[in-house]
Order: sequence, then structure tokens, then C-alpha cells
Amino acid sequence: MRFQKILIPLACAALLVGAFDLYSWAGLAVAAGALMMWLLLHFTRLMQILKRAANRPVGYVDSAVMLNVKLKAGVTLMHVIAMTRSLGTLQSEKDMQPELFRWTDGTDSHVTCEFWDGKLKKWDLVRPTPAAEPSPDAPEPDNERADQAPTRLL
Repeated sequence: MRFQKILIPLACAALLVGAFDLYSWAGLAVAAGALMMWLLLHFTRLMQILKRAANRPVGYVDSAVMLNVKLKAGVTLMHVIAMTRSLGTLQSEKDMQPELFRWTDGTDSHVTCEFWDGKLKKWDLVRPTPAAEPSPDAPEPDNERADQAPTRLL
């Protein structure tokens, strides 16, 4: 991430200087227009992701298990927000590294993600323990259809 903070502005400056050297002011205008279009595309994508996330509850995901499967180390927080379409619930102190976010589904399963400098490093899926199974001595529930023969469809 640190290299991106340095290399991207240097590459943009080199593009502008090279365009000016080759095509004078017209080249500079075209290169500046291309860079502006690139910035606007990224800004539009960011706003679309946040707009979708604004319409969902914070920290909610449809399926924590499916989120766990889709996650990969190194993806950005914005990519995870785009996948879940929801902002995660912050579990760590604000502006402290690592940042911990949690997404929970309807079955109380949750995925806790750890981000360092905005990149996903590790994540944990926690599923609730299933309810205790009935003991063999417990009476079985009434089943009205137990004595009926199964019907066949022809």
C-alpha cells in the first residue's frame, strides 16, 4: 500500500510530462482528461458501493458462510463492503491498527475480518452451537400421518 501512495502520483506526473513533451499543450490536455476520467470512474464506483451499503443494516450479511468462502487475503475493505453490500460493525478502536469489522447473518453466524492498512489479512467464521439433540428417552412428537401409507404419484 505504501508503494501505491508514491507510485501512482509519480506515474500520473510522468504521463503528464511525457504527453507535454510529445504533443505540447494538446497532449497535456488529453492526458489530463484521461486522468480525470480515471479518477471519476473510481469515485463513481466508490459512491455506488456506499449507496448500496446505506440501504442495508450495519453489520448484516445474507450468509456469513458464503462470505467466508468468498474472502481472500489482500482484498480491500471497500471490496468486502461491495461483496456484503453492508458496512461492517467496527469491533476495534477507531483509527487503530488492526481494524476489526464484523458481519452477522440471520442465524447469528458471524465473520470477523482483520484489516491492516485497509487490506484484509485474516478472518474468522463463528457459527453458533446447534441446539442440544433430544435424548432417546424423550417422547417423540405426535405425528398424525405416521399411520398413513405413503401415496404414489403416477
